[in-house]
Amino acid sequence: MIIAEPDMDATTVGQSLYPLHRSKTIHLVRHAQGVHNVAGDKDHSNYMSYDYFDAQLTPLGWNQVDNLNKHVQACGLHKKVELVIVSPLLRTMQTAVGVFGGGAYADGIDVPPLMVANVGNSDRSAITSLNCPPFLAVELCREHLGVHPCDKRRSISEYRPLFPAIDFSLIENDDDVLWTPDVREKNDHVAERGLQFLNWLWTRKEKEIAIVSHSGFLYHTLSAFGNDCHPTVKSEICTHFANCELRSMVIIDRGSIGSDSSTTNYPGKIPHGLDLPSDVAEKKDDTK
Repeated sequence: MIIAEPDMDATTVGQSLYPLHRSKTIHLVRHAQGVHNVAGDKDHSNYMSYDYFDAQLTPLGWNQVDNLNKHVQACGLHKKVELVIVSPLLRTMQTAVGVFGGGAYADGIDVPPLMVANVGNSDRSAITSLNCPPFLAVELCREHLGVHPCDKRRSISEYRPLFPAIDFSLIENDDDVLWTPDVREKNDHVAERGLQFLNWLWTRKEKEIAIVSHSGFLYHTLSAFGNDCHPTVKSEICTHFANCELRSMVIIDRGSIGSDSSTTNYPGKIPHGLDLPSDVAEKKDDTK
């Protein structure tokens, strides 16, 4: 039987191949519906109102959280995620603990809750951290900074009693020194900040990470990717997120940024003498 030589390589048909240990799986989530989303849809000028400072979730937003939690449980994602990274604003932390937390907190559970009861006038029971991955607050994945009060955070000292099991140790300032009332962060700076965030992810040992963030941050970060892909794939990467939408993606270390070694590669048997593949051996024999 004659096997025809292929007339194209794998890269020309849209495939790429990378070592597994140079990749991470990230599960990107936009927060559920907040009170500012409802107000802003009615009148965009409401985004300027301090009535929506550090906006909390709406009752519909909590329903969205419950539905995504059911999906995460049903598809087994809750067993795979090793770390949950969350933007330190009320709506993102409510979403993160509701989706990836351990459910209702009960008396006698000897671990701190991820969220105490009724945070943000939510009428929600406390949420336990039992059997959950660690939760880490990171400022790099915040929404556009400045001007809109809904994107200004409270002090960390206010958040800690509300979310006892979230780790705020990476946040340097108690008060929000990043948000300014008169200058809105430009889109290209958000994208740059997003790439800094992804580079920082490579410093983490975890291979499967959930990230709960915001529409603008996710859109402008991901828009830097997918330009070498089919338009359908590009749209899967960098269209705007709906409230409480989850997209799972793989990021690749093509530049050897990471230092992790493979946990699954195996060098094979090393015999005495050469162990050449047949095609290499034939070539060596032809040169004699």
